[in-house]
Amino acid sequence: MHPRAGQPAQPDDLVNIDEVISAYYDLVPDPAVPTQKVVFGTSGHRGSSLDTAFNEAHIVAITAAIVEYRRSQGTDGTLYLGRDTHGLSEPAWRTAIEVLSAAGVTTAVDARGSYTPTPAVSHSILRANGAGTEAGVRTTGPGLADGIVITPSHNPPRDGGFKYNPPHGGPAGSDATGWIASRANELLAGGWRDVPRIPIGDALDGPHVVKHDYLETYVADLENVVDMDAIREAGVRIGADPLGGASVDYWGAIGERYGLELTVVNPEVDPAWHFMTLDWDGKIRMDCSSPNAMASLRDKMTPDAEGRTPYDVATGNDADSDRHGIVTPDGGLMNPNHFLAVAIEYLFTHRPGWPEGCAVGKTLVSSSLIDRVVGSIGRRLVEVPVGFKYFVPGLIDGSVGFGGEESAGASFLRKDGTVWTTDKDGLILALLASEIIAVTGKTPSQLHEEQVARFGASAYARIDAPATKEEKARLAALSPDDVTATALAGEPIVDRLVRAPGNDAPIGGLKVTTEDAWFAARPSGTEDVYKIYAESFKGAEHLALVQEEAKEVVSAALGG
Repeated sequence: MHPRAGQPAQPDDLVNIDEVISAYYDLVPDPAVPTQKVVFGTSGHRGSSLDTAFNEAHIVAITAAIVEYRRSQGTDGTLYLGRDTHGLSEPAWRTAIEVLSAAGVTTAVDARGSYTPTPAVSHSILRANGAGTEAGVRTTGPGLADGIVITPSHNPPRDGGFKYNPPHGGPAGSDATGWIASRANELLAGGWRDVPRIPIGDALDGPHVVKHDYLETYVADLENVVDMDAIREAGVRIGADPLGGASVDYWGAIGERYGLELTVVNPEVDPAWHFMTLDWDGKIRMDCSSPNAMASLRDKMTPDAEGRTPYDVATGNDADSDRHGIVTPDGGLMNPNHFLAVAIEYLFTHRPGWPEGCAVGKTLVSSSLIDRVVGSIGRRLVEVPVGFKYFVPGLIDGSVGFGGEESAGASFLRKDGTVWTTDKDGLILALLASEIIAVTGKTPSQLHEEQVARFGASAYARIDAPATKEEKARLAALSPDDVTATALAGEPIVDRLVRAPGNDAPIGGLKVTTEDAWFAARPSGTEDVYKIYAESFKGAEHLALVQEEAKEVVSAALGG
């Protein structure tokens, strides 16, 4: 833990944004260097211009590859383009428009010339493709829309990010991202300078760029997914902190449109994020699930001597607003797993318009508390690998009512049981906390304590263990037969998973479960470690034992 974790950033902590932007244009990547290639992770291509990992050449090549990909798929409708508040987002946005315009792709940019949250882009794609209409959303046929969001999410200010959302509105699958990355690297190796471009001024004034009111489209539709009337009538006092991200204008508009007692806690935008508190490692990171990054909001919500707080609930969002953080007067910053469990139980008991058979989606590293909650409400659990893309099919057709990740990202259906967004939506999850207070008279943290009384308290943590590249490759390719252990932390092993039970997709690692505990091991994509997620319903000491024995189980399975 950094000695100043949770404390306000100082001048020495701030990145020089001018240098970051200059490096975007000046440094040219060498595709022979692995760290300078285009690599699409679960959330697109990310990196810093200062490391020659996110530069003009990358964006030219990626955008050109997306143009080719969407053409190969027959996608010929409007491409919805959004960006967050990171310093590299606007330069990348300008580059992308230059390439898209030259390719004749109709591109929808924000009508206000401002920032666009990821969920607003997903929402606009789906609306363009029929969501919210009597005909319903379609994902085949002519005229389909898709989109690009320029954001590295909660990453530090020096980073940029670029992700593609196909016509289904959610994160692109590995078939798409693999093809796009491969083609982009071909262009990077020889030919990116030959990609046709139209100068940004001409492109913005040209026939292929259209203005789209993302904010109005999204905010006006919110009443169809969250009970805004209940929030207003109960007079819930909301403190919404955009953390300097893309939701900054949205929260003010939401409060005004629906007559809410809502305060935008920090309306400031600064690409260096000077107003942030430092995260656990001393970096500035807009992680709304981190107690350190959320320290200032937590302080605001600490009750005074009379037990008063300025808000009934406070919320935070990361830079592209696809994640949520929930702060209550009685519980402080909620563990994301705990809020997901509360949200699931509330939604599936307060949405009569949802199909009776719709399921609950969770990632396999999310808390088993969710499993117990889902069992108690008689719903089917769909457990998938890490990655929100796995929830897309179920959210599209309404067979999954709620999909959520332990990293504080989730989305759910409209009140009528049809699709809202197929990407994570930190705004509706934040608003849901207020709806829960309005309808139940209890905070989400109080409802979590009631769940603990019924289902037990769990201890949950993630640690890293060293691993070579060869060991990481073997871990990603394990079979259940490779696990010879029969017990974990004193309990018989009941399951050894290398494929997710919800959709039979490869985990890319291993999950081992007992009656009261589990661990999952997945190789890191960026470091020589593997991540161990673990949980125990028998307390912190038992969790520590699970973590230690997990290393032994994995080592034995790898032949170590």
